[in-house]
Amino acid sequence: MVELATLVAYTDELLDSDGFEDYCPNGLQVQGRDEVRRLISGVTASAALLDAALEADADAVLVHHGYFWRGEAPCITGIKRERLRRLLAHDVSLLAYHLPLDAHREFGNNAQLAKHLGLHVDGVVEQGSAAGLLWYGRPPRPLSAAGMVAHLEDRLQRAPVLIGERGRPVARVAWCTGAAQGFIEQAEPLGVDAFLSGEISEQTVHFAREAGLLYFAAGHHATERYGVQGLGAHLADRFDIEHRFIDIDNPA
Repeated sequence: MVELATLVAYTDELLDSDGFEDYCPNGLQVQGRDEVRRLISGVTASAALLDAALEADADAVLVHHGYFWRGEAPCITGIKRERLRRLLAHDVSLLAYHLPLDAHREFGNNAQLAKHLGLHVDGVVEQGSAAGLLWYGRPPRPLSAAGMVAHLEDRLQRAPVLIGERGRPVARVAWCTGAAQGFIEQAEPLGVDAFLSGEISEQTVHFAREAGLLYFAAGHHATERYGVQGLGAHLADRFDIEHRFIDIDNPA
């Protein structure tokens, strides 16, 4: 068992939460009971995840996508009210880390996706809007685009969208999880053959074709399942608490 304040302070420092200008608050978003013995993690703090966490008798929930996003309506009504009601009524805390979890060099989404896919990391972009978020390296073995599709489908359990010729080789690849398809423009100067992200946009297709890049869109949810799992497992080891990841399926 660990004090909630200790758990939050440690995680904030570990992920350097204050070092990011983000679209939402990072850290403790909803305060529950003072002690944590069972931590449930998931990608998004949806009602389905909260219901599963309550069924598991969680003291706290750890997610990548939490609440209170910039530009959203501030009123606590409708779906937002129902989500918060679940947490407050059962005295369960919500911890959410967005960009800090994307960027962390060990437990972040990009680091953990590379580990899960067997990608060899050569570097991380350190400048501009993609700093800490755009990674590059090599696939686990020489692959064609078709082979990369098969590898992604096997490891992520979903077929990615491929833009480009299936027979082209993939020797160097850049990646950023989630809704980072716009970073393809920063990936091109890295001299990679391919770019991998979660989501895909209409304009991304044209850029990939005109830049001569292979492009793999593997799904926002599918590419961001691993950071929160790695972080949750680390916190469990660090503080001797229970942890379980619950995957609420999302095809997007």
